[in-house]
Amino acid sequence: MIPKDQYPSDVKILRVVSINVNGLRSSVTKGLLEWLEQSDADVVCMQESRITHEQWTEKFRPEGWHTHLFPAERAGYAGTAIYSRLPFVSVKDGLGFELADSQGRFISAEFDLGLSHPVHIASLYLPSGSSGEEAQARKDLFLGEYAKILKQWRDENKSVIICGDYNIVHKRIDIKNWSGNQKSSGCLPHERAWLDHIYDELGYVDTFRVVRAEAELYSWWSNRGQARAKNVGWRIDYQACSPDWKTRTTNAWVFKDQWFSDHAPVIIDYKIQE
Repeated sequence: MIPKDQYPSDVKILRVVSINVNGLRSSVTKGLLEWLEQSDADVVCMQESRITHEQWTEKFRPEGWHTHLFPAERAGYAGTAIYSRLPFVSVKDGLGFELADSQGRFISAEFDLGLSHPVHIASLYLPSGSSGEEAQARKDLFLGEYAKILKQWRDENKSVIICGDYNIVHKRIDIKNWSGNQKSSGCLPHERAWLDHIYDELGYVDTFRVVRAEAELYSWWSNRGQARAKNVGWRIDYQACSPDWKTRTTNAWVFKDQWFSDHAPVIIDYKIQE
């Protein structure tokens, strides 16, 4: 990860981080907030926060950060959060359909970055379908509803960076055991085709792959079978952006020097000069 002061002095960088924290309270005990302080991050999008507003005390909201939490109605489940060094112009919870909104699966913050248009940075936690057919059906329903919204945003030419745990790998390069997972949720052909649709047809950009084309760059590892030690992983955490961010993408990393979760932070730097 390049320190920001190593960029040319005339280059203004927006550093955006996406991380599934697998429980904010747990990740904080593992040093997440200390890492944020030295990460040079501007905006951090968290998924699976699993914390209520009542539990979300000052201990979890460090000084110097603008913070917003969107918890699930069910305690200890799902939820998203955004932590930002930059002030919010506004924040909107939800996508307007029950599966997303009752489980706190999407929040979007608007920012004024000095560009000619507002920028929206969102935290998305797509459902997992791994627990069975009903879970997969709920996930597929979410994908269908969300695709309609993504199309609407492209029709509006909305500038967005949608960070999140998508619970889907896209290409063979994004998973260690490709052939063994063709019938596993998260690697199903119709799920990968959904990503093809948002990237190839709607025009969103997987900005990580704009600058990092190499294999074995994963963001999630099972807790079983020494998967992390052997790097048997999946790349399921993305920053899917409107096309205006493609040429602004400068660097990208998966941070693995310290572990806060079963997911690793995905960090992308964007140039924000006009």
